[in-house]
Amino acid sequence: MKRFIIYFGIIIIVLFCQSSTFSQNIKIDKVVIDAGHGGRDPGASGKNCHEKDIALKIALKTGHYIEKNLPDVKVIYTRKTDKFVKLSRRAQIANENNADLFISIHCNANNSSKIYGTETYIMGNHKSAANLEVAKKENAAILNEEDSLDDYEGFDPNSTEAYIMFSLFQSEYQEQSRNIAHKVQKQFKERVGLKDRSVLQAGFWVLFKTAMPGILIETGYLSNPKDEKYLNSDKGQTYIASAIYRAFKEYKHEMEQFAHPENGSVNYEYHEIVADQENIQKKDTTNNKNSVIQNRIVFKVQFATSAKKLKTGSPEFKGMKNVESYFHKGLYKYTVGNKSSIDEANQLKKTIQKNGFRKAFVIAFLNDKRITLKKARKLINN
Repeated sequence: MKRFIIYFGIIIIVLFCQSSTFSQNIKIDKVVIDAGHGGRDPGASGKNCHEKDIALKIALKTGHYIEKNLPDVKVIYTRKTDKFVKLSRRAQIANENNADLFISIHCNANNSSKIYGTETYIMGNHKSAANLEVAKKENAAILNEEDSLDDYEGFDPNSTEAYIMFSLFQSEYQEQSRNIAHKVQKQFKERVGLKDRSVLQAGFWVLFKTAMPGILIETGYLSNPKDEKYLNSDKGQTYIASAIYRAFKEYKHEMEQFAHPENGSVNYEYHEIVADQENIQKKDTTNNKNSVIQNRIVFKVQFATSAKKLKTGSPEFKGMKNVESYFHKGLYKYTVGNKSSIDEANQLKKTIQKNGFRKAFVIAFLNDKRITLKKARKLINN
């Protein structure tokens, strides 16, 4: 436990992947449907059913609706039968498939049978004891795994102290995750008539390790007789799965429309890039336009993000020199290097990764404004 706290107390815990809002070709065509628990891990229990069984039935129905109505989307399941799957493996499945969204389906329980309704969680620091308890219950699946202390860096899902790590965590995908989480809750409330217990955040290991937007849905309380009866019925499972599908469909449409201004949504970054190109062309009084553009493009390696601005000499940066920062969508992002080519930046990235920042990645700037690598390559090669 001490090793775990020291390890996570020193570094800023982040997901080092480019936000999809930087892409001009966003396509939501891979979704992972994760049925919580399974096999020797039953999850929460009601008088007549177990969470693992309800979650699986809803997950399969949700995936079926997506496959049937959105043929361009590939649905990937973490399990399709009653088998035990490690939390770490669930996240790995999503990452290996480069999924665009991770949806984990669960049922809740409480000591009080009076509590009922649905909740959708995103990854983040718990803001109440109740949220922490939900995270503890779902993370307790780790205890069914062999060698869990090694696989999870000594993380103890029953220790409140262990959740300090999540207070340092900020995901670049938090905005997208919150977006679809609200859509799910809206569908539950308006189309299914379930009680909306809000969008919440807490430290779920499976969301922490997925490098994409992700949500964990608590479809109801098995400890509440009314909720349990509904969840254990084919009608209830069908309505809930349909609601999740509809929320996903709306999210997919919205994200893909945002990526293409011609579809009616404004991509402000796209227009800024176009304006920059036009300004460069107007100022370029020589015939060597490629040289001018290339000189204005620099490549950096992004290795960390944080909610609060850190000093460039902070110990979290492990002694790296010439650290720079920029602010985007509520987060401070930290970079090193000002390279003139992608190859040079990739070499620097390898060095940064060896220093412990394994998910560092290369980004590009034009006139001090971030652009996509695709755009940078196009400008240089034109």
